[in-house]
Amino acid sequence: MKVFVTGGSGYIGRALTAALIERGETAVVLSRDAARARAALPGAEIVEGDPTVPGAWQAAVAGCDAAINLAGEPLGGQRWDARFRQLAHDSRVDATRFLVEAIAAAEPRPAVLVSASGIDAYGFDADLPILDDDDEVDESAPLGSSFLARLCRDWEAEAVAAKAYGVRVVLMRTGVVVGGPGGPIDRWARAFRFFAGGRLGSGRQWMSWVHLDDVIAAYLFALDTRTLSGPVNLVAPGRVRNREFARRLGKALGRPSLVPTPAFALHLALGDFADYLLHGRPAVPRALVSAGYAFRHPSLDPAILKKNS
Repeated sequence: MKVFVTGGSGYIGRALTAALIERGETAVVLSRDAARARAALPGAEIVEGDPTVPGAWQAAVAGCDAAINLAGEPLGGQRWDARFRQLAHDSRVDATRFLVEAIAAAEPRPAVLVSASGIDAYGFDADLPILDDDDEVDESAPLGSSFLARLCRDWEAEAVAAKAYGVRVVLMRTGVVVGGPGGPIDRWARAFRFFAGGRLGSGRQWMSWVHLDDVIAAYLFALDTRTLSGPVNLVAPGRVRNREFARRLGKALGRPSLVPTPAFALHLALGDFADYLLHGRPAVPRALVSAGYAFRHPSLDPAILKKNS
């Protein structure tokens, strides 16, 4: 299989590109910096270009059997001012639009587009009648109204446009990814190492997580499984609340989980982004499981946190 990849130099993209190459596929990776991408992604075919701008790179989609869309500015680690919100939008929505334009013009064109999204597409737990451990948010749940929910909606709409050209479209609504260097819990883990780790806010909010191994395997599964299409919750079955995640992370690192971060402190440090740490969703991977996917890491074992934190 020849697979066109946007965002191949990112946290998930590097691991996924390596997995494609390892199983014998040809990975054609779009990158703004071709020299850096060649050094980071040995074995990949590199195409230089900016995914948020139409250009010569779009011709490289022709002849590819599949496309994977991971392009997007990282969302954590900075305050969300108007400039950053626009950058987050353009790096996802515009990039997806131009990729779909390339797919439409390609001859032959890819048969499948697997496009990234997030479980932030759904409403916050505080906005939903979710009180018990038995409550679930599957792919049929209504979308939310937050900034990230609207961003996911627009992002997915651009990807779904590829269906008009006979392309199977899979939308990977991904949770908090655990594992590998540079992951989203690295900063939180550093606080634990300095004996300053604990729950965020009340700790009652859900953390729908997934291991990087399952992210990569699920993307490959989506490429191969012709019956899978539409929204897919890419989260492990064993969701936990934030306080329990903190306890297990502390255990994995040999540190106590006794220093909570108050909600007001998160808001002071991170602005609006704090809301996404203080609220969650009890998402479940109904579409993946129904399609026959078997999780490598279905539960949050402290051993995998220790290995990858």
